[in-house]
Amino acid sequence: MIIESGFKPHWLLRSPHLQTLWPVWTKGKPPAGREERLELADGDFLDLLWYDGGGPLVIVMHGLEGSIKSHYAGAMMRALQQQGFTGLFMHFRGCSGEPNRLDRAYHSGETGDFMAVLQHAVAVSGKPLHAAIGYSLGGNVLLKWLGEQGENAPVGRAVAISVPFRLDAAGQRLEKGVSRIYQHHLMQKMRMGYKARFTTRPSPLEVDVDRLQTFWQFDDWVTAPLHGFTGAEDYYRRCSSRQFLKTITRPTLILHAQDDPFMFPETVPGEEELSPQVTLELSRHGGHVGFIGGRLLPARWLEQRIIRYLREAP
Repeated sequence: MIIESGFKPHWLLRSPHLQTLWPVWTKGKPPAGREERLELADGDFLDLLWYDGGGPLVIVMHGLEGSIKSHYAGAMMRALQQQGFTGLFMHFRGCSGEPNRLDRAYHSGETGDFMAVLQHAVAVSGKPLHAAIGYSLGGNVLLKWLGEQGENAPVGRAVAISVPFRLDAAGQRLEKGVSRIYQHHLMQKMRMGYKARFTTRPSPLEVDVDRLQTFWQFDDWVTAPLHGFTGAEDYYRRCSSRQFLKTITRPTLILHAQDDPFMFPETVPGEEELSPQVTLELSRHGGHVGFIGGRLLPARWLEQRIIRYLREAP
């Protein structure tokens, strides 16, 4: 089902770029959570942060090169704790400030790590997973996982925000116009992450990452070979979440702005591509993980909308 969102942008922030950047410019210090390192079966690790509000368990995944320092992450974890949820923030491999141990890292289709965190969280908390929330790349991971699991998905409901439904199209969009500033920023962080991982050991790849300027180049030369894909095209084809939407069986809310500067308007899936359990809530404005509303002063709308959905009866 596709519905029109009730989100209204602040009158000074109607631009998709202002919507995207304003919360970054005005973000506060992230809340302090209880740190935990989860050791993985392959010898790597994931760094987690717990925010215990005493109630239902909710896992949150960040976007590309994000962390708890991302504006949406700190705001969401604070809201969950204040509203009585037990929030668990999951850093992807190498995103917590310390390089991960293995040559591989994370990518848009890596659902195994999320499953490991889910099983661990349920075991140590003694609570079933009430909900999972994913932003951008994390939203792609979440939707892909939901589609893969189908009827076996051990989660009550899900929320995905500003999802790159087609990874190839998202890469192409970020090569155009003002959106190139986001690609430049993220590519810098991706190159730095790669170099940090191979500071004390040689890389298995013969590549000069400083020469890689686009997502397609990085994914073709780095992401794909390190994670078992034949190239960027194979990676995008197998991991884009749009193809998994039809087999989702848990109530799922997708929040998306039609002016998202990370995607083309036509990247949004049609009603026939959604399972009966998926609600795609579209707004005309909102940018990429922005959704800044308010009348007099700018105000965050996103966390309020998500909390309201988490409180709805199943």
